[in-house]
Amino acid sequence: MALTKWRNDNDVVTWSPFRDLVNMQKDLGHVFDSLFSDFDSDGSIASRWAPRVDVMEHKDAYTIKAELPGVSKNDVRIVLQENVLTIRGEKKQESEQKDANYHRVERAYGSFERSFTLPTSVKSEKIDASYKDGILTVTLPKVEEAKPKEIEVKVS
Repeated sequence: MALTKWRNDNDVVTWSPFRDLVNMQKDLGHVFDSLFSDFDSDGSIASRWAPRVDVMEHKDAYTIKAELPGVSKNDVRIVLQENVLTIRGEKKQESEQKDANYHRVERAYGSFERSFTLPTSVKSEKIDASYKDGILTVTLPKVEEAKPKEIEVKVS
């Protein structure tokens, strides 16, 4: 089964002859953006990376799980400001070994930052974070009013 990228054509152009042209222009723009996004302004390869995250909603809380392999707990900061939760930190590169010849270096290093706008239903004073086996888990409890309430139907 092949996966295809979802595209919302309704917000582009509704007149059929131009829709394909506009979509082709957007696709070409994405190709060129991805070609040059890995380079800094001086032409060197950029070392930017962003951890992958899962955001889940449960009955009583939201959970954000971020993959941070090779990142020390002390190099991670979580900040809540104006209803925006920001996870930032740095993955430090191992010291270069003088007696080794590197044939390939693919792992990304450097600072990272991910931000999430929180719903108003989060108890900001009760946010909890834990770190285990390279996974950062941030738990965001919901306020009582946001939790779904089941109402019993009475038969009369």
